[in-house]
Amino acid sequence: MTKDECKKLVVDIIADIAPDEDLSHLKPEVRLRDQLQLDSMDFLDIVMELRKRHGIEVPEADYIQLASLDSCADYLTPKFNALAAKS
Repeated sequence: MTKDECKKLVVDIIADIAPDEDLSHLKPEVRLRDQLQLDSMDFLDIVMELRKRHGIEVPEADYIQLASLDSCADYLTPKFNALAAKS
């Protein structure tokens, strides 16, 4: 999986969690919470959806790694690729 594919996956999850948000102009380097009306429960929903949909575990200590789309891609892409290599 590429970093761009990973970003799209995260955006798809956000679209399901916050359907009223306009995601068409997201800046990948800017914190998601600075661009969107996401609260801590929405953020937890993103983490839970990553686990439910894709089997990706994100420990609480690593939540800061999911601040922006770029940091999500940097953190999650190796995890997705490691899962793919196991199957």
